[in-house]
Amino acid sequence: MNASSKITTFLMFSGQAEEAIRWYTSLFADSAIQHVFYQDNGKVLHATFTLNGQTFMAIDNTSAYHAFTPAISLFVDCETTDEIARLFEALSTEGEVLMPLAASPVSQQFAWVQDRYGVNWQLNLPKKED
Repeated sequence: MNASSKITTFLMFSGQAEEAIRWYTSLFADSAIQHVFYQDNGKVLHATFTLNGQTFMAIDNTSAYHAFTPAISLFVDCETTDEIARLFEALSTEGEVLMPLAASPVSQQFAWVQDRYGVNWQLNLPKKED
């Protein structure tokens, strides 16, 4: 690997990649779908998109199902209480709250949710420095 190598998060969905990508890009600022290539069956062969300027890739895995796990999560630093509340509400709807939105020793507010597609999110509103 050379100095220009890049590590990109790659999400493998079970038939819902395009739906998930469209939903995620609607939730975060500075987000867009760069490209989507389709398999003959209409499922996503490969997609690239950005969330808040961060690049992600996705695919529909039609040969086997590999579930997402809380052992890997997307950590989001929020800027306001409104932002963390909005994301918590959206991402937990039809999903599962693993840790409810609350203050923590290191955060003004923190929550951990698994969304409707099984992707795990840690939402953080950092404490303001004095």
